[in-house]
Amino acid sequence: MKKLENQVALVTAATKGIGLACALKLAENGATVYMGVRRIEATQEICDQYKSQGFKMFPLYFDAYKSETYKAIVEEIITKEGRLDILVNNFGVGKPETDLDLVKGSEESFLELFKLNVGTVYGISKAAVPHMMKQGKGSIINISSIGGAIPDVTRIGYGVSKAAVNNITQQIAMQYARANIRCNAVLPGLTATDAALNNMPQSFINSFLSHVPLNRMGKPEDIANAVLFFASDDSSYITGNIMEVAGGYGLGTPQYGDIMRHLHQQ
Repeated sequence: MKKLENQVALVTAATKGIGLACALKLAENGATVYMGVRRIEATQEICDQYKSQGFKMFPLYFDAYKSETYKAIVEEIITKEGRLDILVNNFGVGKPETDLDLVKGSEESFLELFKLNVGTVYGISKAAVPHMMKQGKGSIINISSIGGAIPDVTRIGYGVSKAAVNNITQQIAMQYARANIRCNAVLPGLTATDAALNNMPQSFINSFLSHVPLNRMGKPEDIANAVLFFASDDSSYITGNIMEVAGGYGLGTPQYGDIMRHLHQQ
């Protein structure tokens, strides 16, 4: 029997990158997966593509910029399936052009990032938890970021919003543990999604990797594997955990990157 047989999952922002990898991993392990997306037709093509492998995947409309869709998508799943066992709050956005340091950054961007990155987790979880309480169990997995654990010289809004995702993860874990609802967070480091590879100069990637002891970018599947762990009964005694999936980024001394670059130049 597959790990997630007869379970129903929702993954937000699931058409590509980490979200798609999570949806595929959960479906591969037997879950019926609803993909919260804006592009229904394009996502339906993805679902059809994997139907021959026995994956049960379905698109549902979700738009992080329209808060009314947060509750609506949960209610639609309950109407269709009668339950929701797994919620993966994958949606997240950054605004590196305007989200700079405290003084130079845009206040509007700061507040918008907080509203979107924390608001989606708050709103969708708020809609899902009452149904999980009726079921007597549930697992919520929030996709945060290593940027929520380690301060940076820029992107203050993104970092603060992801730190808040880490905190709300533990708030939910504390508040609903007695209802057998678990809530954990996964913190990706630099991950080789199309968005990252297409928008980051190689010089930045090289610099970042000099601080990653495992010396490679993460793969979306690395994050999906952590999500599967938290979604399944393999982690039935774990809640409120903030798991970094970042290749050891931040483990070393501040001089670690300089030392590694020097060794590679020899």
